[in-house]
Amino acid sequence: MLISQLNCFASEADDDTIGLRAVSRRDYKGWKKSLSPGDRRWLDAVNFSADHGNVALIPGPDGSVARAVLGLGSEFRMWDFAAAVSSLPPGQYAIEEALPDDQLDHAALAWALASYKYERYKSNEDPIPRLVWPATVDQAAVRRCYEATALARDLINTPAGDLGPAELATSVTQLAEIHQATCTQIVGEELVERDYPAIYAVGKGSPRAPRLIELRWGDEAAPKVTLVGKGVCFDSGGLDIKSASGMKLMKKDMGGAAMVLALAHMIMDAGLAVRLRVLVPAVENSVSGDAYRPGDVVRTRKGLHVEIGNTDAEGRVILSDALTDACAEEPTLLIDAATLTGAARVALGTELPALFSSDDGWADDIVTRGRTEQDPLWRMPLFTPYKRHLESKIADLNNISSVSQGGAITAALFLQHFVTEKTPWLHIDTMGWNVTSRPGRPAGGEVFGLRAIFAALSNRYAS
Repeated sequence: MLISQLNCFASEADDDTIGLRAVSRRDYKGWKKSLSPGDRRWLDAVNFSADHGNVALIPGPDGSVARAVLGLGSEFRMWDFAAAVSSLPPGQYAIEEALPDDQLDHAALAWALASYKYERYKSNEDPIPRLVWPATVDQAAVRRCYEATALARDLINTPAGDLGPAELATSVTQLAEIHQATCTQIVGEELVERDYPAIYAVGKGSPRAPRLIELRWGDEAAPKVTLVGKGVCFDSGGLDIKSASGMKLMKKDMGGAAMVLALAHMIMDAGLAVRLRVLVPAVENSVSGDAYRPGDVVRTRKGLHVEIGNTDAEGRVILSDALTDACAEEPTLLIDAATLTGAARVALGTELPALFSSDDGWADDIVTRGRTEQDPLWRMPLFTPYKRHLESKIADLNNISSVSQGGAITAALFLQHFVTEKTPWLHIDTMGWNVTSRPGRPAGGEVFGLRAIFAALSNRYAS
């Protein structure tokens, strides 16, 4: 099933529902005084503190759980509620106190995300604690964000043997059917005939045909929002072959495509007043006699010629054709997402995506909403002088920099060659993967910045 079902909530409390009290360190002592002497002694005995994510279970007279307490530390963090999911025994819980609506929405979403499991190859029937929907929570918004995140996680977690370019296209087709959108493909040698030579050059080395996948939705008269996602379903590095350790996670190299599909689901489900277009260049970067080579010169849809300094810098090459196509329709906003560079991970780590933008207003809004949505991005500069590092002696530009420093910036500057100056443009360089498990964010495929970007779009284009 393309869209995961959300089954960790209950519609209403029953006689077996356990109260869950979330309390900050500041309020803990005062709240504790309201408890019975026995309950106070119990919390002291188990050495409970109201630090972030700490859980204590208060027993009833018969030894069953009568009440649960969750520590919120010094400030509200939605992930404390995700931590509760892994600490609480199975059962049904209801948040006792009246938190602000935005905090309740975040708490419910964290609970939902903590319930996510990837079960395509290994079922997990362990019961999880369920939460009674708080009365004022925006259930539709929580479901929407959970479904989008689960969709992206599922796609990224799926091994490349079961998710090549054709299977990724099937997923886009299914998403289009859910939302009454249209989906089309340009496949194989038709890419050359239709003038997408860079996508074809990267993907022709695989027996799994490269393609450009397109989804369209919404009122044609509405503002045009175009999303472009890097869809490298597996990246061997091509003839500049990766090491075994470097290749290990390369099923995630379509994480940019997963991100824009997740964002598209949220946009369509919320009915934002936009004309949505999604472009996913989908390829497998393989080693074969037909693979493109280091030193080759590839023509792009824009007409610029790119010298291939390294076949492992393939994502920017396929994105060049898609970005050129996107700008031809003069969108109101263009967003691309890609697992593009290790340099961004060196600069910001694996949990903080890099944001590049030609538009200060959009960039500032998204960074601000990243803080309020607890889904941060970090803006990095499009430092124009570094374009000199992409110069080629035999072509218009090289696909790699001539220096080893600033790799995330030079990759973004490469993409900027294919974006028109008048187009407001956002580029997200993301990891697409949780290296370790954290509450609500299990190790494996992940989509970073989704909630922040959707919040900014919702503010501008609410239906």
